[in-house]
Amino acid sequence: MWSFALTSSRYCLSSHASALKDSEMTDQVTQYKERIARLEGLLEINRSLVAMLDLRPLLYCIVSAARELTQTEASSILLVDRNSGQLHFEAATNLQGVRSIVVPMEGSVAGQVVQSGKSVVVSDVRNDSRTAYRQTDEQSGFVTRSILAVPLIAREKVIGVLEAMNKKEENEFTDEDLELLTVLGDQAAVAVQNALLFQQSDLIAEMVHEMRTPLAAVVAYAELMQRPSATLEQNRQFADIILHEAERLNDMARSFLDLARLESGRAHMAQDPIDMSTVVRMVVSVVLPQADARQIGVSVELADNLLSVVGDAQRLHQAILNLLSNAVKYCRPGDNITVAASCDGSVLSVSVIDTGPGISEDALPRIFERFYRVPSAEDQAVGTGLGLTITRQIIEAHGGHITVSSEVGQGTTFTVTLPVSA
Repeated sequence: MWSFALTSSRYCLSSHASALKDSEMTDQVTQYKERIARLEGLLEINRSLVAMLDLRPLLYCIVSAARELTQTEASSILLVDRNSGQLHFEAATNLQGVRSIVVPMEGSVAGQVVQSGKSVVVSDVRNDSRTAYRQTDEQSGFVTRSILAVPLIAREKVIGVLEAMNKKEENEFTDEDLELLTVLGDQAAVAVQNALLFQQSDLIAEMVHEMRTPLAAVVAYAELMQRPSATLEQNRQFADIILHEAERLNDMARSFLDLARLESGRAHMAQDPIDMSTVVRMVVSVVLPQADARQIGVSVELADNLLSVVGDAQRLHQAILNLLSNAVKYCRPGDNITVAASCDGSVLSVSVIDTGPGISEDALPRIFERFYRVPSAEDQAVGTGLGLTITRQIIEAHGGHITVSSEVGQGTTFTVTLPVSA
């Protein structure tokens, strides 16, 4: 009897141990499969990154991959401004309106990563003395609980930081998460550096091409002035043309530099509360004399509930001025322009609405391209062709968007939307 009981107990223990072994093996196999899948995903992401040279889509590809690989609620990428030494959000998932935020080197996780060149893991931000993340939470509405941050190192220099926030299901970051994000960061750093270099070389090539025409005009008219047969009146006309083309070259050079800084993230953006009604009124006062001279009406419609936005007042003035100047440039005598501003929830909108000739369907998709110029009523391209490109860069750097709608013969509307300050 006792022998039977002992044998039964041994059998039960043996069966239980076998079941545990099977369960452990099944868990291990599952973990291995998941790891293989994540590594395969990382390999596929790497293939995508090396093929991308357009910076903005590249950055969003990186943060999307970071979020997916680490199974987190949000991710972001910050790049170091080479002029100011500050950190700027360049792309993020599940974080609204953060591109206008400047992250200080001191008192921030990202700053520590840049200064040390090493990864940082914060399991619970409530127990962390660094508080810079709170500004991001306040402006985006996101609640940070944990952070995993790795450096982006290119040519032995930290150019930025890749972050993942809040492991899903309240889990903690693992060694595997750190390993995967580090590998992704290494790949991302090379891809970002290549995109920045391509962007600069591409811009330089376009700059040289665009400057050839006014430069050729300067040379040609200077040679005409040297002819013995040239009269004094002709030389005065030639000198006026040379001056005009020289001013055009100066405008181009200034615009090229501005665009290069904006596209590379090196343009300093102040972070001040801004009353957009003041910005709109100042812009209108600048453009009004030119509009009056061309018999174009300009009116302003400002809602009473306008909230402040956070950003660089000078840059936003530049963006709205570009839009209004363009409207005046293309409108005909007798046309009207309205600058309207309103708030809807957490978004402030500024629209420049004109009754001008409108933009054709063929031209509309290209309106924000570098150097693209919509032909004027006289079928002559005017301006440098960089104003709208720069405007879009400024608005996006503030976490906003710009859209355009138009119909030939019915006018054009440009609308800028910006996140309001919390």
